[in-house]
Amino acid sequence: MELTIGWLYPSLMSTYGDRGNVICLQQRSCWRRLEIKIVRLDLNSSARDFQDIDLFVGGGAQDRQQEIVMRDLKGEKAQIFRDKIESGTPGVFTCGSPQLLGHYYEPAYGERIEGLGIFDLVSKHPGKNSQRCIGNIAFRLTASPLAQMVQARTGEPPIVIGFENHGGRTYLGNVQPLGRVIVGNGNNQEDGYEGAFYGNAIATYAHGPLLPKNPFLADWLIETALELKYQKTVQLSPLQDNLAQKARKAMFKRLEVGNLA
Repeated sequence: MELTIGWLYPSLMSTYGDRGNVICLQQRSCWRRLEIKIVRLDLNSSARDFQDIDLFVGGGAQDRQQEIVMRDLKGEKAQIFRDKIESGTPGVFTCGSPQLLGHYYEPAYGERIEGLGIFDLVSKHPGKNSQRCIGNIAFRLTASPLAQMVQARTGEPPIVIGFENHGGRTYLGNVQPLGRVIVGNGNNQEDGYEGAFYGNAIATYAHGPLLPKNPFLADWLIETALELKYQKTVQLSPLQDNLAQKARKAMFKRLEVGNLA
């Protein structure tokens, strides 16, 4: 079996090292002898390039880069991308990417950046004098059916760890939060939610990058993409994740969230 991973605007939206998510998906697939193709979806990409993607990955960016991306991601490109997400194509979108997938982002300076409206959410920067949301984050995965599927696979409480660094605050409409914050700021420091989940798309402020710290999410994305592409049940072979589990336990201890690994 093979998968095509679409990396959204890697030269513009890779501010926080989230290329690690692409590397993680690629390596965990290769260990299982899956054929992987990485497509860089950039300013020179065609709408057809978006059509052929089985799994999307998007990272973070500064406001100026987000504006450039949104000027390009319109018309047929935007429609195909929207249709893919609506039809269940999985994806992981971190930091700036969820802001683009929502209705709009209001930066501290400049005009509102209109989004694609795929996720029913809006993001706003509270102003130049406000503090950024920076630091380690841990949250309990609650989005359905993602949380239930992860727990059935791992037999463990689905706790996600990451690192957040964002000035904008995100407010959800009629869309599920990805999880409930245990430690950290989350979407807006107010409602206790982190991220959003729609279709099979994960939106979150947690990077660091996200997937190497939470390999069960990477496996869920791969498995879901394969099932959608080949229209059959897929069960990935287990991998030896001892090192990742040790790192997770060390982080849980540092964050004082108890034995939740």
